[in-house]
Amino acid sequence: MNRILALVERDIRKFMRSPTLIVMSMFMPLVQLVVLGYAFGGKIRDLRVGVVNQDHGMPTVKLREMCGAITANVRTFETVDYTDLQKALTDLREGRINGVLNFPPDFSRRALAKDAPQVALIEDNTDNFAVGALEGGFGNLVGAFNQGGPPPRVPGGVTLSVVELYPYVPYIQFLLSGSIVMAIFISAMIGGGIIFIDDKARGLHEGYLVTPISRLELILGFNLSGAIKAVLAGIVLTTLGSIIAGIPNPLDPIRMVKLLLVIVLTALALISMMFLLMVRVNDPLVPRATFGVLNMLLFFPSGAVYPIYGFPPWMRAISTVDPFTYAVHAFKALLLKNTGIMAIAGDLTFLALFTLGTLAAETALFKRSL
Repeated sequence: MNRILALVERDIRKFMRSPTLIVMSMFMPLVQLVVLGYAFGGKIRDLRVGVVNQDHGMPTVKLREMCGAITANVRTFETVDYTDLQKALTDLREGRINGVLNFPPDFSRRALAKDAPQVALIEDNTDNFAVGALEGGFGNLVGAFNQGGPPPRVPGGVTLSVVELYPYVPYIQFLLSGSIVMAIFISAMIGGGIIFIDDKARGLHEGYLVTPISRLELILGFNLSGAIKAVLAGIVLTTLGSIIAGIPNPLDPIRMVKLLLVIVLTALALISMMFLLMVRVNDPLVPRATFGVLNMLLFFPSGAVYPIYGFPPWMRAISTVDPFTYAVHAFKALLLKNTGIMAIAGDLTFLALFTLGTLAAETALFKRSL
């Protein structure tokens, strides 16, 4: 019993010497409860819908006023006026808006004549959650517009013609982008956190510090070696995952080049972030306790499993600075829509600037002495 108690005392003393480990182990269940509780099932709000009015008659004015009422109250969507349908469709394909509502030139005439006028809702159906919210909102709006008087024997009211911009996207394809980023992140955790701290614990870094290698050279060497492993993991999962999920033309060489660019920038951003978090850590237990919290704080607010439109404001603030958000968006744009580089230029810019910022910070924090 004395020997058992001695082992218990040793572990307790070691645990108490790491306040960070104590805090992380106690608060991780609370963080998990809050993040998972708000990441799933939130009401979709603040979608952006482009409105192309080719008619400008009184019925279209009435429908626009009803759209404004939805924007002001339930806030399912907000409208953006366009004069050119092609411009609206381009913005839809590149992710600037979530849908396009098109009023044809003869809409008012047919509405007044009860001649079954149609208004087209063109959707970005790569996001089934946003599509469901738009169809439900505009379906109710059209139903309210048609109310009044007994129903005719031949329906003559406004009908909503739904046009899907892309083929059907199953949820496994929607989830693929987040899975790729998660694979890169796991490699970053191992290469940029656990191995780095374990090498410190074994005294391997002491050999580096007695050489004339500069701090920047050490940091770049650590980051590049970890990024290479993360890039390999990203390539493997992108290729196999695209085939398993049924992505059309998964081995398209042009798209693979664009995907490789996103993989490299994502790997550099995540590996540099992990080194920044671990650059002053010496306790090998801290990264193991930290990674579970980082997984939840980075993965779920990124829109990988549920669109960010359903998040509360504080969670949207996290997604704004989360590198996962921009990596997931870039992968979705390429895998589900096969867009060009311009559609993901903002994501690539953020990942590149994030990498440079974290590299500068960790270089400044790295201790060149034992």
